[in-house]
Amino acid sequence: MSVSVESDPESPEIDDAVPPARRRFGVAGWLAAGVALGLLLGLVAGLLIVPSFTRPGEDSAEAGFARDMSTHHAQAVEMGMLAHQKASDSDVRTLGGDIALTQQAQIGMMQAWLREWKLGPTGSQPRMAWMPEGSAGLENGLMPGMATDAERAQLRSATGKAFDVLFLQLMIKHHLGGIHMAEEVVKLTDNAEVLRLAQGMVANQRNEVAAFQQLLTKLGG
Repeated sequence: MSVSVESDPESPEIDDAVPPARRRFGVAGWLAAGVALGLLLGLVAGLLIVPSFTRPGEDSAEAGFARDMSTHHAQAVEMGMLAHQKASDSDVRTLGGDIALTQQAQIGMMQAWLREWKLGPTGSQPRMAWMPEGSAGLENGLMPGMATDAERAQLRSATGKAFDVLFLQLMIKHHLGGIHMAEEVVKLTDNAEVLRLAQGMVANQRNEVAAFQQLLTKLGG
């Protein structure tokens, strides 16, 4: 993984004099701060690397991808932060933190593109209208791979190994949906920065899916 996260709050390296509640708050607080910083850095990076003459239109594949993938990523950030706080397996905690930090930074980059293109964060077109399959690709009204409200509620209430297994299962589905969207924009765009980010998403999320599957096997899920 390209982003490191805080160590296990139950590690013996942490001073036993610090109350457990404070330790947990510290880990969650640092991750939240890291996520906010990732968004800011992504915004700055996006503004620095987008040439001013590159202005995709309101209904372009580039704009649709940036808007839809930002929403898709936001759910992964939410679930990743939950995993970093609640997972019983240290590898699941680490992956959760990595996902939250990495995808929040990418949200910042995509939102910076929209600003540079003089476009709003949301458009008039339905979700996935920029893709050839259009709204037919929606599942339960959601973009590919996204967890339903019921699944998210189940994840929030789960604990221990049950949480770890459910998180991994939901993230495999989520990443496969995100890979599909990123692969589609690769076919449709000639914008170098959009192409670079989308290809990076595909490669990184494929690697993470493999890691999730290995962890599921280890946990017997």
